[in-house]
Amino acid sequence: MAVRPDVTVVVITYNDAARLPRAVGSLLHQSLRNLEIVVVDDGSTDDTARVVRDLPGVRYIRRGTNSGGCGAPRNAGMDAARAPYVMFLDSDDELPRHACKSLLTEIERTGADFVTGQISRLSERSGRMSPYYPSLFRRRRVIPGIAADPAMFLDGFSTNKLYRLDFLREHDLRFREDLLYEDHVFTAGLYRAARRFAVVPWPVYLWHRSDGGNPSISLRLGAVENVRHRVAAAEAADLVLRQGGLPELVPARQHRFVVQDLRVYLNALPRFDATWAGEFAAVVQPYLSALEPGVLDRADPMVRVCARLILADRLADLRVAARSLTGARAAPRAAVIRDGRTYWGSDADPAYDITAMRLAELPFAAARIRHEVVEASLSGTVLSLTVRIYDPFAVLDRHPPEAAHLVVGGHRVRLSPRRHPEGGYTVRAEVDLAVANPGPFWWAGYHDPRITFTRADGHATGDRLLADPSLPPLVASAPAHRVTVRPEGESAVLRTVWERRGPSRHVVPRLLALRRRIIKHPRYRNLKLRAYKGLIRVVPRRRDLVLFEADCGRGYTGHPRYIHEEIRRRGLPLRAVWSVSAHRKNFPADVTKVRRMSWRYLWTMARAGWWVDSHGMPLGFPKPPGTRYLQTWHGQGSKSVGLESPDLRGDFPGPREEWRANVARWDALVAPSAEFERIFVPANEYAGPLLRFGSPRCDVLVRGDAAAAARVRSRLEIDEGVRILLYAPTYRDRAKHSGRSVRVDLDRLAAELHPEWALVLRTHPVERFAVPERLRHFVRAAGGYPEINDLILAADALLTDYSSVMCDFAVTGKPIVLYTDDWEEYRRVERGLHHDLTEIAPGPCVTTTEALVRVLRDLPAPLHEERYTAFREMWCARETGEAAARVVDAFFAEAAAPRPSLARSLAAVVAGAVASAFPARRRRVREAPLPERPA
Repeated sequence: MAVRPDVTVVVITYNDAARLPRAVGSLLHQSLRNLEIVVVDDGSTDDTARVVRDLPGVRYIRRGTNSGGCGAPRNAGMDAARAPYVMFLDSDDELPRHACKSLLTEIERTGADFVTGQISRLSERSGRMSPYYPSLFRRRRVIPGIAADPAMFLDGFSTNKLYRLDFLREHDLRFREDLLYEDHVFTAGLYRAARRFAVVPWPVYLWHRSDGGNPSISLRLGAVENVRHRVAAAEAADLVLRQGGLPELVPARQHRFVVQDLRVYLNALPRFDATWAGEFAAVVQPYLSALEPGVLDRADPMVRVCARLILADRLADLRVAARSLTGARAAPRAAVIRDGRTYWGSDADPAYDITAMRLAELPFAAARIRHEVVEASLSGTVLSLTVRIYDPFAVLDRHPPEAAHLVVGGHRVRLSPRRHPEGGYTVRAEVDLAVANPGPFWWAGYHDPRITFTRADGHATGDRLLADPSLPPLVASAPAHRVTVRPEGESAVLRTVWERRGPSRHVVPRLLALRRRIIKHPRYRNLKLRAYKGLIRVVPRRRDLVLFEADCGRGYTGHPRYIHEEIRRRGLPLRAVWSVSAHRKNFPADVTKVRRMSWRYLWTMARAGWWVDSHGMPLGFPKPPGTRYLQTWHGQGSKSVGLESPDLRGDFPGPREEWRANVARWDALVAPSAEFERIFVPANEYAGPLLRFGSPRCDVLVRGDAAAAARVRSRLEIDEGVRILLYAPTYRDRAKHSGRSVRVDLDRLAAELHPEWALVLRTHPVERFAVPERLRHFVRAAGGYPEINDLILAADALLTDYSSVMCDFAVTGKPIVLYTDDWEEYRRVERGLHHDLTEIAPGPCVTTTEALVRVLRDLPAPLHEERYTAFREMWCARETGEAAARVVDAFFAEAAAPRPSLARSLAAVVAGAVASAFPARRRRVREAPLPERPA
């Protein structure tokens, strides 16, 4: 008797024989083994039938004629399913390995009618993956019906879900077979019928986005019939809710149409001609005019502007406005600022209010100016451009620039803008593409030309150039390249594309690919390690050479910087070389640098008599005999560290032993406080000398630096009188590079605190967070600011969570506020903490943005003075402002000792060599009495 499968996965395909094996392969490798795979062929005319015969364990259903959509084959697969649960997969996509098993576990655990999970979009051109609406899937939860969370209408897909088959059949939930975008109607019925459904935060569907081959329906935007089907699906979905007794949820579902479905076509609109734009507008206009009240008001400002332009039949303006949505996100051609409000266009019409974008309030370096190419021509290798410049927010009048340039890669051409009679400027520019490429002859890639304006203070603002989408490609032949100038992307940005020509066209890519394979291969690192181990056996140490490294080469900062500066101040006979990771430029010009992990870096490591580091020199590379290694560590605080940190606390001997070997190299450790010793020393099993003098990097915080605040305000463009809130959250170990450490509602904070405050955002180096343009009037991104001490000295208050920066900031005595909305998760599931911050924090611990606003509005009222004093005693008692000097005294005492003259050194060397060669005679001479001097 056949065993009933746990899950049926229905794979639908049409003329996709090349990609079908990849999709089925992702099912054959699922961790859930008891899986039924049903391939439904929607009347393919290619080799699909033959390909399926070669796939093991697959049921094959072939439809006689193609239905033109996805509904009919999905229904056929659902009818054939034998498992109690069913999923759907398109033949050009994949399922992650644990998708079926994890969803099955969740639906059985929760008793939900269906469970939905994160879709990850994979661009096959770039290889990049991005989550679809990650905010929907941030939390694992069970939702008691769509009315409890109408935002889930944004999840209108059928493929990222596992369903109870009897639930679908009980409610007659099937796919429309006469419509494209049948998912939208199906999911509307699904949400209407479901008593409860579960949401999981992990990826369960891999959506491939390919520009070639057989594009998916969602990418066939050039056909107006595609628009008709999407609008018809939206109307049908609204009807399902109305007839199902949920008319109050129709606005939420229509919001999905405006922000997602309509937006897809608006993004692409600049690519198409005026005829297409007119036909598109004619199709969507009736649906837009019938939207429930308030739906358009919830949309992003520029989407709302575009919708209003469609309703007003202003198609020429629509094409201008659509280029502000994606790609270059161009500024408007014109704007009106009145009574503190900003309006798109030349009239102060409330229908076109874009105040929420804050474009008129941006600092100069982020200001938006629109550049449109009026004419482009090519003569030989010389590109000639005529550009119309629109300055809708009078940036150039308010900030008269000292210079204007056309920038192509690293090549700059001086410009002379002229006033245009209708406002703005016109500029003509010529650039020789033969010399515009700053890279080596073998480089290939592209540049997006920009026009930049530079003020006398050095601040510059610039934007890319918009071209006519119908501009034919212009081709030039440079010495080693074929250069093509063409519009690119949905907003038609002007781009110069450099392709190799001649023999290098084929040879160079192969050599570069070989080089990448060699560098990434594990044996290459082993080769370097073997070479390094050989070097340290034969190369003598240089007692005057110090290798400095801070944050694995990311900057000239931290304890190593201030130790280096103390050595320089004293004029000690030591030569410093700084480790620099790739593409880092925030180092002083007079500092000698070496790229981290390069061959020259290994040569420097092998020869240096001293290492000074704040994180850890490359793991596995032994310290040379005679070299002294000072570990300064980069911070102190309550977080779990060393062998107690998440990546080392597991019982895996390899990484733990590697870390123990790393610690064994340390000859001394900077110990800023007794509490640091209590936590850090045992957590790393360190048993060597401790330098108990405080933190070298905190010396400047004790002594002060009157120019620091001015540097910060100048570089970040913060006016005098505006208070500065330094927001420095730490990263989350389970969500590195995700941006999720920025947990405060910045929009709400901006609405409440601007313009009295400016927020300086200093994210952790392993974090990735782009400040939205709508917040740049209030938020200044300072992740790349070279020295955090400047930010600490300039700030009026610190906002953090569990970051060690609070221990440094406490030296200043200024207010500290902790945002700890994920306190329980962080201490129990994430990294973990050694203290209850609610008991020892030097300021209030808040969990909502509303509470944070209340606290900040009360400043400079004292905050938890007794706890602040106790906190400083715990972490800052050794901070006297002399830590760097005392560390140099203790660790570099040998280097500070007077050196003998060259003659005396040579004499000592010769004497030593003679004594070694004639040891017996040396003893006899020593023992013989000195002869008497003659009278």
